[in-house]
Amino acid sequence: MKRICLIISSVFLTGSLFAQNQISGVVTDQSGALNGASILVKDNVNKFAITNANGEFLIKNLSSGQITLITSYAGYKPDTLKVELPYNKALAIKLQALQSSLQPVEIKAIRATDNAPFAKTDLSKAAIEKNNLGLELPYLLDQTPGVVISSDAGNGVGYTGIRIRGSDATRINMTINGIPYNDAESQGLFFVNMPDLASSITSAQIQRGVGTSSNGAGAFGASMNFSTHAYNPVPYAEINNTVGSFNTVKNTLKLGSGLIGGKFTLDARLSRATSDGYIDRASSDLKSAQFSASYWGQKSSLKLNVILGQQKTYQAWNGINQDKLDNDRTYNPVGLKGDGTFYDNETDNYKQKLFQLLYSHSLRNNWTFNTAAFLTLGKGYYEQYRVKDNLKDYGLQDEETDLIRRLWLDNAFWGQTISLQKSAGKHDLTFGGGWSNYSPAKHFGDIIWTASNPALNHQWYNLRSRKTDANFYTKYTYKINSNWQLFGDLQFRYVNYKLGGFRKHPDLHYNEKWLFVNPKAGISYAKNNWHGFFSYAVGNKEPNRDDFETGENNKPKREQLHDFELGIGRKNILKGWHANITLYNMQYKDQLVVTGQINDVGATARTNVASSYRTGIEFESQYSYKNFGLKYNIALSVNKIKDFVQYIDNWDTELQETRLYGKTNIAMSPSVVQGINLFYNPIKNINFDVFSKYISRQYLDNTSSKERSLDGYFVNDARATYTFKSTKFVKEIKFVVQVNNLFNTLYVANGYTYSYITGNQIGSDNGYYPMATRNILVALNIKL
Repeated sequence: MKRICLIISSVFLTGSLFAQNQISGVVTDQSGALNGASILVKDNVNKFAITNANGEFLIKNLSSGQITLITSYAGYKPDTLKVELPYNKALAIKLQALQSSLQPVEIKAIRATDNAPFAKTDLSKAAIEKNNLGLELPYLLDQTPGVVISSDAGNGVGYTGIRIRGSDATRINMTINGIPYNDAESQGLFFVNMPDLASSITSAQIQRGVGTSSNGAGAFGASMNFSTHAYNPVPYAEINNTVGSFNTVKNTLKLGSGLIGGKFTLDARLSRATSDGYIDRASSDLKSAQFSASYWGQKSSLKLNVILGQQKTYQAWNGINQDKLDNDRTYNPVGLKGDGTFYDNETDNYKQKLFQLLYSHSLRNNWTFNTAAFLTLGKGYYEQYRVKDNLKDYGLQDEETDLIRRLWLDNAFWGQTISLQKSAGKHDLTFGGGWSNYSPAKHFGDIIWTASNPALNHQWYNLRSRKTDANFYTKYTYKINSNWQLFGDLQFRYVNYKLGGFRKHPDLHYNEKWLFVNPKAGISYAKNNWHGFFSYAVGNKEPNRDDFETGENNKPKREQLHDFELGIGRKNILKGWHANITLYNMQYKDQLVVTGQINDVGATARTNVASSYRTGIEFESQYSYKNFGLKYNIALSVNKIKDFVQYIDNWDTELQETRLYGKTNIAMSPSVVQGINLFYNPIKNINFDVFSKYISRQYLDNTSSKERSLDGYFVNDARATYTFKSTKFVKEIKFVVQVNNLFNTLYVANGYTYSYITGNQIGSDNGYYPMATRNILVALNIKL
């Protein structure tokens, strides 16, 4: 903590030591200010800005001399402007609309605007490209406040996880172009099914807390909104390649037609990534493709997106025990056979296809109508070698034998989103919503081989489920005056989940219905570079599929969250330095947590706890002077369950005992999450970055036991980038070298635990997922 305080103090002190050039202005079209326009200083990816709700922007830390500004916005012709610095006037940039504007659905309907009363982080295309070396999407978000990432394979390729404010992926709402992506049943996020999606992302927004109303799963920790919309009027081609440690290879090809006949654009991407992984046999073979076709009419626009993903990963799901962590940290127990060898096809296999059709139409009196139809198809299985299973458990004869089984999921997720927006004077009004159907969802399992009968092909379960989700929301912003504005948001969400049994309990059937009312309200202020907000939001969330493997006596209840947020910040506190502070208080009712309790069908599932909370403070700061810059964020939090009761298996009595712990820490919720990015551009075409991340102790269960926890860690990465600028045939060649875990830190980012009683003593078995030691990635990116 002392080191953290010293870092914060140094950021405040250094701000007064330097001066800088800066450029500001307003971006408009024929109707007024443009919110979300991108202004980029050509040849410098660190220098960019996104306009706020008033169309205003500010770029600091610029060297004297001539710069070139490129201003772009979907549906408008990009503007190029050369400016000689120092320049002491505000720029007035007016963009010319194309024949119509294909506005990304989520920009107006889902995302929070610059002055909205919510904690958020916006990422531009340039910022995403800078960090994209082929690792999964959570790794590109690692430097945003409160984020903790992990990787089963240890090196960021394959299965990866993300938590924000301590909330895991099942509590994070994710949309792609405003369309829900979370798995309907587990509500989780499987980034591995969409390899290299980052290469198609043009902007992103992370909202922490409940945030604004969105489509899809309820947000209990955060929302992540990604846009793949891009207007590229000039033909282009890109070839991006990465190689690195653990035989990691990533190749991406991107092509664009430019504007055809003044009305059409075509864009395509092909990607492949392979890696052996840091953990033994944790290999990945990932393929993806994306195709987009856009039509730009006079008042209406249409866009088709097709996103395809295919993954095959060797399972590294089980973690390792303490002995292996100390002596053989790359060991992978998955696939172990009776003779001590490992099954070579203990793999997870999945194919996913996303189809999106987005339509936009400009109506009279400043009304805009957007709708999108979507279809997501997924099918796959994971294969397991089982040692001496009894075939009686599979509906066959009473015989113990080795066998190979496949557990399948075959599903379709389809629906529609819709929004109607109007902005006039002091009033901004949005009506929106959507519906989705997760059906059919087929869960089935096949035995494809046994040692006693190699030709056996037997299906031992075949289950069905269906989930319907519909929501309607209305958002209203009233500008009291030039400084103050009020925000209101009311969402109604209906969920019907029909669950037709589980693999071990096929007779458990449910038909559950929920109607959630989620109000949100806030006020924001902006004047003289100061901005602040206060908001209150309610979120409700239905249980996941696994929570229902309980029986009627232990059926889970819905969860509810009351979220209070207070933020204040200022740009140019001192020249070149701005900062934001957010305080939050998230009060949960009936949050589902792991207690160890065995329910009336003999299964262990999450249990509702009456009262719990997350309270914290998030600090963000950025300082830059000439060619030097520092981005810093820290999240300090207290995450508690008020009266936690643990259920422990007593191996001696074969019963469960309880332990009352009172107020305890919520599992996997570190009290300190800190990110630092130091960047330096010594000469025009060379960039250096150092990334640091500190995560404090994480408890594996809810008992606050140090014996069942992960040690805190401080890890550092370093990157060097050299860019060759345009030639006759090549626009840009970029060479990147990144060293991850620079100081070879031995750390663990994720884990689990199981507690038991034997001989009147409490014991525990901990599982750990070690992260990679020092490793390197080298990239060569070419733009034609």
